[in-house]
This record gives sequence, C-alpha cells and structure tokens, in this order.
Amino acid sequence: MNCTHRHINLLRTAVALLFTTAFLCRCATIGSPTGGPKDSLPPVIINLTPDNFSTNRPLTGHERIFIEFDEFVQIKDQQKEFFTSPAMKKKPLITLKGKGIMVQLRDTLKPNTTYALNFGGSIRDNNESNPLNAMRYVFSTGPEIDSMIVSGYTADSYKADSVSKSFIWFFAADSVEQVIDHDSTIFKYKPDVIARAENNGIFIAQNLKPIPYRVYAVQDKNDNQMYEPGADQIGFLDEVMNPAEQPDFAIWYDSLRRYPSAEPQLYMRMFTDRAFRRQVLQESQRPMQHKAELFFSAAFPEIQALRFEGIPSDSILIEPVTEGRDTLNVWFNMAATSLPDTIKGELIYLKHDTANILRPDTSSLKLSWRKVETKEEEKERERLERERKKAEAAGEEWVEPKKPNPFKHSIPEKAEINPEEHLWVEFDYPLTKIDSSTILLTRSLEDGSIEDRTLYFVRDTFGLRRYQLRSNWEQEGTYTLTIPEGALVNVAGEKNDSIVASYTVYDPAKYATLLLNVQAKDPEATYIVQQLDQSGKLQQEKRHVKAGTVQFNYVSVGEIQIRVVEDKNHNGKWDTGNVVEMRQPERTELYANEKGETLFATKANWEIELTIDMDNLFAPVTMHSLQHMLDERELQRLEREAERRRQEGPKNQQHNHGSGGLGGFGSMNNSTMNMTGGMFNTR
Repeated sequence: MNCTHRHINLLRTAVALLFTTAFLCRCATIGSPTGGPKDSLPPVIINLTPDNFSTNRPLTGHERIFIEFDEFVQIKDQQKEFFTSPAMKKKPLITLKGKGIMVQLRDTLKPNTTYALNFGGSIRDNNESNPLNAMRYVFSTGPEIDSMIVSGYTADSYKADSVSKSFIWFFAADSVEQVIDHDSTIFKYKPDVIARAENNGIFIAQNLKPIPYRVYAVQDKNDNQMYEPGADQIGFLDEVMNPAEQPDFAIWYDSLRRYPSAEPQLYMRMFTDRAFRRQVLQESQRPMQHKAELFFSAAFPEIQALRFEGIPSDSILIEPVTEGRDTLNVWFNMAATSLPDTIKGELIYLKHDTANILRPDTSSLKLSWRKVETKEEEKERERLERERKKAEAAGEEWVEPKKPNPFKHSIPEKAEINPEEHLWVEFDYPLTKIDSSTILLTRSLEDGSIEDRTLYFVRDTFGLRRYQLRSNWEQEGTYTLTIPEGALVNVAGEKNDSIVASYTVYDPAKYATLLLNVQAKDPEATYIVQQLDQSGKLQQEKRHVKAGTVQFNYVSVGEIQIRVVEDKNHNGKWDTGNVVEMRQPERTELYANEKGETLFATKANWEIELTIDMDNLFAPVTMHSLQHMLDERELQRLEREAERRRQEGPKNQQHNHGSGGLGGFGSMNNSTMNMTGGMFNTR
C-alpha cells in the first residue's frame, strides 16, 4: 500500500469512528414520540428534459430545461451559488414548477461548445432546506461532450490556509495572445471553462478539452464574473496546463461536508494584487482647528511642496496615516488665535496626466473650519446657564465649574509590561514639548527601597503621535510613572493634567519560551518567523532570520503555530504578487513537525525547542506533498472535533453536516468515484 492510500484509509477510519459515534449519541437523545426523525437527505433528481449530457443542442439559446425531483424544492442564494461554464451574457432564468425547476436559457450559444449549468448548493428540499450540492446540468452544441477533468487546491499565499468559493478560469492557450513578460489574459478575454472551489479550497474542473490552458483562480467578491485588482484575490499557474498530461487522482464524496472532494493536482497560491490607480489629490478637508487631511487616490504620493499663507514652513507637520501614505494628516503647530477660519495654500505634487504619466501639478487648497457645538455640548451649556440664572435669582455667587481638560492620551494607569516591547502610548495631537526633566520613573522593591530609573520617550518612525516609553525594565518590584501637570504640550497648546501610573513587568515563569533551531543550506537566505496563537493571530515576529538559533520569549500559554515567510528580497516583509508582471507572491508556510502537527502546546515556565529545516519547509510543492499536508490537517481537525465532542458529552452532540474548517479533504468514507461521465448529478 503506498503512502497516498495509507493517508486515505486513516482518514476513512477517523471519520467513520468520529461521526458514527456522534450520530448514535444524537439518535439516543431523540425523545419525541411523534414526527419521526429529522430529514437530512437532499432532494433526488428523477427526470431531466432534455437529458443530461445531450449533444447537438440548438444555438438559439432560448430552449427550456426541466429538472424534476422526488419532493418539492426551493431555490436559495441563486446569485451566489449558480453560474454557467462558459459564462453567458444573460444568466438563465430559474423558476419553480411543481416538484422541479424550469431553466430558461436567454442567450445565443457558441457552436461546438460544452456548457455546464452549475447550481452549487442553491437547490434545497422545501422542508429542511437540505442542499443538493454540486448539482450540474451539462450539454453541448456540438457532437460531443468535452470530458477531461482536473483537480486543484486554492490557498491564501500569506495565511497558508484554504480559500473557499473562488472561481477557476481556464483559457485555451491557443485562443489568447502568447504570454512573454506581461500577462493581460484575464483582462482581455473570457474564460472557456469555469470551475469553483468548495469551502475546503478543493476544486474539480470538468468538461475540459485535452489541450493546453492558462489557468487563474479569482475570488470574485462581487459575483460579477470579473477580476477587480486590489479587491479580489487572484492566483495563477506560471505555465500552461494540459489536463491530459496531469497525473491520476482520486475523487470521492465528502459525506461530512456533503460535496465532492479530490486529490489536488494543481496548487493555486492566491494573493491580493495591487491595482494600478491614477495619482490625484481626491479630497482635502479640515476636520479640526489644528488639523487638515489630504486624501490621494494612489499610494506613495510624491509631494514637492506644501505651503500655506501666514503659516511658517517649520510649523507644518505631516503625518502619514496609512502605510502607503495615501492619507496624510497636516498639523499646524501654532496658537489657536493665530489660525484663521480659512487657511489658503497650495500643494505641488506629481499627478498622472491623461497618458498616465506623472507630471508636477499645483493644486490650490482652501481649508475652512468653524466650531460646531455638539448636542452634548449644547445640553451642558444650557444646563450651566440655568444654574447661573437660578443662583443669580437667589442672590448667590455662581462660579462656572472647571471644564474637562481636552488633552487626551492613552497612557494606562496600570499595566503589565513586556520588557522586550516596552510601553506604547498615543496622543490625539502631536506633542511639541516633553519636559523630561520633570518626568519621574521610580522602582519600588519588596525591601521598601525606592530607586530612580531612566525613562526615554521615543517617537514612532511612522506616526507623529505614537511614542514608546523605554526603560531597563526588570521583573522584580513595582514601577511608578509620574508626569506632572504641564510636562506635555501639544500643537493646540493643550497641557496634560498630572498623570500617575503603576506598572509591573512580565513574570517569565508565567510564560513559555520558544527556541527555534533554523537550518538552511544557503547562509544568505533570510526569513520572517512569526509566532501565532491557535486561531492564527500574530503574536510575535522575528525579521531577517538566517540559519542559527531564534528565541521567542514571553510566549502566551496555550496552543501556538509557527509561520515562516521566505523573504526572497531581504526587505523584512512579505511581498504580494503581480499577475500582469507574472510575479508570484513570496511563499509562506506553516511549520509542521514529523507527525504533521502544526499546533504546539505551551505551558507556563516551559521551554519548547523545535528544529525548522527551511530547505524542507520550502521544497517544491508536488501533488504528493500537497495531499500529505491536507491529509494531516484534516486528521488534526478531526482529532480536535472528537475531543470537543468528548468534552461536551452526549447531550450537546449534534450530527454535523457543516462545511469545514482548515482546508483538508474531509471524510472519505465513500468509495472513490469514476473520473469520467456523469458525476455528482443524481444518486
């Protein structure tokens, strides 16, 4: 028995044991004497007119197709679930008729073309809404049905997890222009065949010809059968693919998720491409007296000059809000009495002309601001006015209460500090003064002694209003931060009230330590190593990692994952791909040990030591390695599901027909299906 079949048999056994037990427990809890068991079966097709897989159909495209079931059905989520392959300009009209559906074609069809009406999970029984997943109706306007099949897996190239419900577009290579160094296929042509991945990321593309295809995976968030750069995720194969030249693969019916699944032949690494946007100043506004905002249509605007009447250049502070600097805050470091209600100025920057060439352009700015009283402020003013009049009527002296200090900050009164990350704080306005000579940080020890400690305010390199409070934080004792009134002043001239805060430092005994032995044949290869929690949320990151030892301190207790980015260009960040330039995204992988485990338990005061062979982790992906990875993920998912059921007990167990977790194969306790002919249409 080869490795592939061993994995499949293991999965079959695991699923059979897990969900047979769940079903028995569920049945044992049914106590109602009437009504019978809940219907969990989808509707069954009993008749099709014309027959499925019929040929030489008319090109007029106005015929009707009737599909009859053994029970009344409903149509649900038709807009998202139903699609045709290839796409039709006018989608067929689907209506209910008796115990069936009537499909009215409304488009002229192409000659000698195999068409497939893919209903997804839109057809459901009328009572319990059980979906008939993967239902397809196939016909041809020529003398034969195209019958080649390929399978594949769609994965998020950064998260290294499955992407569900993405469309797979196949373009006959001989019908599109030859791709050399730039690829515009998906923008110029319509796909010849369309498939769709299921929730587990697996797709089975049918009715292909034995010819080379260019293949793309598109997320299509708007369900408009169009690729929108910057919005939709996309993946592509570097080379053309001929289904007749692909290795054999197995197909089965996933009885847990209730749709077909398969061993993937193709691997589509999906990413969000950066769409080209013309650079132009879209909007300018002044929401606050000391703050203006500039909004650009594209990232990284090149500003040559920014001038305002009556405001010195050294009083203008520019703060990027987004990573691409397409939104900028402009702060005016002047007294409020010196700022007019309307500030006039000009911006000189590089703007795209009609030929999409960047040229210097001057935009006039007119930034107006006036104080607008909020409803809360109006109510407070009216309340104080009533109190004043009441006091005067009684012959009493009325003193207006002190207004709340408008100076705002995020300095916590109490916190536990990670000594490696220090303490991050933020202010609502940029600071113009930090009187460090008056700011005091002390450390109180258990013996009653108090010592002064040095504190540094280090401004973030990206944001003007964000600071890191650094010190030589030590674990023992309690730190007290004292910032006297007026020690901090912002561009609006606002000053802080007295701030007193108390801090402790992380106790290493409450956390785990992760020690990674990184192995790589290339001593110059660099990686980004990330420590994630069980759900995949980033907790810590080490950049520019090379072969050697990497240590993560203060690792939270629980289950963790390790994700690695192959940093090909050594810039310390993950770089996405570009479909037009035919550039794949930088590869990321979740580390798995020899048992295929990707989750690792941590406990307080533990040290976990792992070895990561980068050459093995980033070895070329093959059908066998991809299948092995997905098998292992599914086995782990089933083990977690079984453990969850054991913890819940029999009373809370339900027979689960859900649609998956991590991208794996799912239950494979049905026989492998025939890979040709009328699959998945009736039972």
